[in-house]
Amino acid sequence: MSRPLFLRLCLWTAVAFVLICAWDLLGLDLTLARWSGTATGFPLRDNWLASTVLHSGARRLAWALQFGLVLAIWWPVGVLRLLTRRERVHMLAASLFALALVWVLKSWSQTSCPWDLAEFGGAAAYVSHWTWGMADGGEGRCFPAGHASAGFCFLSGYFWLRVKAPRAANAWIAVTLLAGAVIGVAQQVRGAHYISHTLWTAWFCWAAAGLAYCVLEAKAMRSAWRSS
Repeated sequence: MSRPLFLRLCLWTAVAFVLICAWDLLGLDLTLARWSGTATGFPLRDNWLASTVLHSGARRLAWALQFGLVLAIWWPVGVLRLLTRRERVHMLAASLFALALVWVLKSWSQTSCPWDLAEFGGAAAYVSHWTWGMADGGEGRCFPAGHASAGFCFLSGYFWLRVKAPRAANAWIAVTLLAGAVIGVAQQVRGAHYISHTLWTAWFCWAAAGLAYCVLEAKAMRSAWRSS
């Protein structure tokens, strides 16, 4: 990756971080949650499209695609054939790293889901997900958005495709962001997550993929230099 591109990506990452922080500071999560939630809960919580297709179905599809990336290490298809086997392994590793990061953060979180709030028929009080160590009276483990990571974890593909297939990389990131956003909105209307949970999941997956790219590719280049 060229230095100008690296600096642009760092800038975009920093700008996205600031914008999501601004969203949190403005307290917009509850405002949007009230659009789909009522005093007795979220009417679309068990909606077939949001619950079955965009929740359970999306998770199964994501794992199927992960398995496809495993197979592509030996039998690549489409644009993945432009990458070396090492690059395909690294891309898969970065995707799994992003999933693991979201899972770890979620397992430590004391933030409960919107449907757990007393305002929407539950028992929890609203507490910002950045208020570490303060329980809200609910079940917790709702930050960041685990199901949205089923889409956003594939952001790793952008980094490895960017040099050899820039147009494909742009299409890859667009489809990935759209998939994660659709899943996130479905979870929002069900009361399973706030919008900020989805935004932070996208940022965490992007940052994890970028970090993995820098570490893995730098290590590979050092190995190649030593063996030359």
